[in-house]
Amino acid sequence: MTGAQRLAMSCWMGLIFVGLAAPATVAQSIPAHPRDLVFEDLTFEPPERAAHRHELSNGGVVYIVPDRFLPLVTVSVLVRTGAYLEPADKAGLAALTGSQMRAGGAGELAPAAFDEEAAFLAAELSSNIGDTSGSASVNSLTKDLDASLDLLFDMLRRPRFDQDRLDLAKSQVLQQMERRNDSTQSIEVREWRRLLRGVDHFSTIPSTRASIESITRDDLVAFHREFYHPGNFIFAVSGDVEPGDFLSRLEARMADWPVRAAVATPVPKPDHDLQPGLYAVDKDDVNQGRVVIGHLATMRDNPDRYALMVMNDILGGGGFSARLLTRIRSDEGLAYSAYSSFGFGTYYPGAFRVSFQSRSETVARAAAIVLEEIERIRSEPVTEAELGTSKASFIETFSRNFSSSASTARLFANDEYTGRDASYLVTYRDRIRSVSSDDVLRVAREYLHPDRLVVLVVGDRTTIEAGDPDNPDVTLEELAGGGITGIPLPDPFTMQYPTAP
Repeated sequence: MTGAQRLAMSCWMGLIFVGLAAPATVAQSIPAHPRDLVFEDLTFEPPERAAHRHELSNGGVVYIVPDRFLPLVTVSVLVRTGAYLEPADKAGLAALTGSQMRAGGAGELAPAAFDEEAAFLAAELSSNIGDTSGSASVNSLTKDLDASLDLLFDMLRRPRFDQDRLDLAKSQVLQQMERRNDSTQSIEVREWRRLLRGVDHFSTIPSTRASIESITRDDLVAFHREFYHPGNFIFAVSGDVEPGDFLSRLEARMADWPVRAAVATPVPKPDHDLQPGLYAVDKDDVNQGRVVIGHLATMRDNPDRYALMVMNDILGGGGFSARLLTRIRSDEGLAYSAYSSFGFGTYYPGAFRVSFQSRSETVARAAAIVLEEIERIRSEPVTEAELGTSKASFIETFSRNFSSSASTARLFANDEYTGRDASYLVTYRDRIRSVSSDDVLRVAREYLHPDRLVVLVVGDRTTIEAGDPDNPDVTLEELAGGGITGIPLPDPFTMQYPTAP
């Protein structure tokens, strides 16, 4: 045995003896029961948004949150654009523009060369456009930051929109379109949106074979030219950077890029008169039914937001401690998961919804329990134990919003994008703490409306409507009251329905 090996063995044996001796000391501080554990109060103050906000000479906003633990930098760009700005007869244009900015090459590099350069730098580049915003990002090693930023800005400013890559992307969209009616989940999402928002809102207008085939490379070029310019950008930067140095890099890359006014077109609100009732989509090749029950909710700046958050958490948003999951899963064994959400809209009201998936025969029983629990939380105060657990959950998980420099920078940039007052972060926990059981009862009565519920069921209608032979006291027809409205499956390419839903 060499001297180095003997030294290593000696250290290893010493650690064993220390480990053997330690339990006697540690055991004295271990309580008899986990409920006797005592923890120090969590102290956390959120970072100030203003401390990380910078403005470029062109007026652009940049949030920088340094973190030098690893030699990595993440640069994200929020872009004021979205599918709501695309022509109705070109549905799918925004999404294709966003994806092809990355896939179609940029600057002097054709698609394959662009991919190869990104791979050589180990840089992750992405680009997309959603309903109400666009985004692009790069994650790279610090030593390759300049080269990676060059790729990012080529993608933002000079996308090539390669025709072959565009043709491939369009063919893939059409292949996915063919499977629109295969999944009960995708059917549920589509039809719920239509019931909630109507058929004429941008968020429910689907792409079709005709709209996708009509999209040309020139359309992508024009859409990009209209919305991708410094006046529409908000940057979120995190990682191994020094703010002053990084701002100089941005300034240099946008010095000759003309600035135009940011998009002023507001996101349109739905103009739809929601029709309560029970709606069913027949899909006879599945043995479980998917169910959504709900109605419109409210906006994020509603002063009742915090009481509503606690109310929903107790009803169905709080996982295994929530009433819906306890009854539907733990007590009755009717579903693997059952949950509720109460949405706070940014541009138009969000939605209150309860969702679950149950065996076809037991769909009606599970739905009846949901209605019972909605009525119960409207009619009697929640317990102090439920209230305490829910409030503690929100308060103690608040710091997760700032769990990394990247998440912090993105949060600040998103709030800037949507015009949210930074003060909500300062008052968040105190507002949660102030919620009382009376507040929960009040908002449940004011914002949950059993008479306005839209119930959507997707599954084998014959089996679902027949109900559970072992528990025949609840049927879907009885829950419907005014009858069941059938929604036929549309043609997946034209999205034309055999009859009006």
